Amino acid sequence: MSDIFENTRNYTLGDPELDLIGPREKLAQWRHRNTGPAFYKIGKKVVYRGVDLNTWAEAQRVEPSAA
Repeated sequence: MSDIFENTRNYTLGDPELDLIGPREKLAQWRHRNTGPAFYKIGKKVVYRGVDLNTWAEAQRVEPSAA
């Protein structure tokens, strides 16, 4: 797997890299539904770790079948 996000970096809402997985509204819906990538809630701030984003992205990978 090649990483999409930097594993050692923390991402916060507003970072343009998060637009790769969806707009802020979609991320908020996922957090509310307990789906999507893992995150930290520190006060009112939401933080995503790069390693968690890469793990989630890899789980979304679709391998087309050779039909």
